[in-house]
Amino acid sequence: MIKILFVCHGNICRSPMAEFVLKDMVQKRGMADQFEIASAATSTEEIWNGVGNPVYPPAREELAKHGISCEGKRAVQLKASDYDFYDYLIGMDSMNIKNMERMTGHIGGEKIYKLLSFAGSDRDCRDPWYSGRFDETYRDVMTGCAAFLDYVCGK
Repeated sequence: MIKILFVCHGNICRSPMAEFVLKDMVQKRGMADQFEIASAATSTEEIWNGVGNPVYPPAREELAKHGISCEGKRAVQLKASDYDFYDYLIGMDSMNIKNMERMTGHIGGEKIYKLLSFAGSDRDCRDPWYSGRFDETYRDVMTGCAAFLDYVCGK
């Protein structure tokens, strides 16, 4: 079982998009039983009284355009213990990586990676919270997830 945790700032746009895109990819390849895939936030901005906000509507709509549901997903915060549980902790941008390292006490490259690094790029996954371009974020997520899946499958 390969355990993956995608991480972004609030866990309402990029990391849940990556979580559900990768779940869709492994399902379509008949490999879903070989993976545990989740997502989390570095902040608590989208978590109130212990209850996380659902996926941001435009992110949910972008996924739905591609036949992917994220029904029931609510924001959760990264815990230090997640480092021991997951095989890969994948951040969406450089600031996520810094926060993940601080929160887990571990450095990047051991289990912590930036999503687009699997596609040979040092570029950050575009944040649609600021750009409003959920289509661009979806393309970044697709690129990164496809490259990650090839990586873990040894292609």
